[in-house]
Amino acid sequence: MRILDLETLEIFRSVVRQGGVVRAAQALNRVPSNVTTRLKQLEERLGVALFRRQGRGLVLTADGERLRGHAERLLQLADEAEQAMRDGAAQGPLRLGSLESAAGSRLPALLSAYHRAQPQVRVDLQTGTTGALLQRLAAWEVEAAFVSEPFSAAGCQARPFFDEELVLITALGHAPVARPADLGDFTLIAFAHGCSYRQRLQEWLGAGQVLPARTLDMSSYPAIIACVAAGTGCAVVPVSVLQSQRAGELVQQHALPARYRRNRTHLVWQGTPSPALAALIALLDDAKVTPALRPNPRLTGPGVPR
Repeated sequence: MRILDLETLEIFRSVVRQGGVVRAAQALNRVPSNVTTRLKQLEERLGVALFRRQGRGLVLTADGERLRGHAERLLQLADEAEQAMRDGAAQGPLRLGSLESAAGSRLPALLSAYHRAQPQVRVDLQTGTTGALLQRLAAWEVEAAFVSEPFSAAGCQARPFFDEELVLITALGHAPVARPADLGDFTLIAFAHGCSYRQRLQEWLGAGQVLPARTLDMSSYPAIIACVAAGTGCAVVPVSVLQSQRAGELVQQHALPARYRRNRTHLVWQGTPSPALAALIALLDDAKVTPALRPNPRLTGPGVPR
């Protein structure tokens, strides 16, 4: 007899996502004692501890981490089976991951069109770096993710989404930057490790045998742009972000060599797409949303494309 059932796995997943029993109970419309009992019964059946206390919350043990990936996949399969029985129409949740840059500048129009075509689907969007999103994809925490080159996703399928133009930004009045050495003694401002744009910038700096004096990790593009505008350091950002933030006139833009300037974002997923994901992929194919790069009139430096 199987010791796992979908209801118990749903409770387990909710505790993981909510970070504690009380919040999970509220999300599930259960009393906390019921959630605690079901977790204890699950641990007894499996013969392992799934959580350990950390402050007032719960964090997963190594065994809990292993179960989380299986639980996400099993619950996703259950959702897909339920959808298949409902005349094949796309419905239910679609858990997507995305780079913050894509979420802010590229996805609104796409997801608006998707919602009009698939009103029964609820899109749950999470943002993060390419590295973090691929980890969530591997753990089945998201069904698909928009990630940027360079990336490695063994066993996954990928569909190009759009081309991005990356630029180096500094404070206004900075001298033209044609090579890494032109930055002098500088501070690198970027997302945490796992950001593909940060990797591109580090590759360019490494090619010039230049290292930053220090690195400042940020968690949002508005914060990165604000620090650069204040003269704190330099960063690499997509032109689309500067346009969406209306920040193009607040910073100095410098062209990167073609090898580092062009960057492509992909939609990546595992296994057979659910009806909801298949509908999104079809929309991407129909929309032909991979535009060519256009010259940027605000760029400076000898590497400016003509």
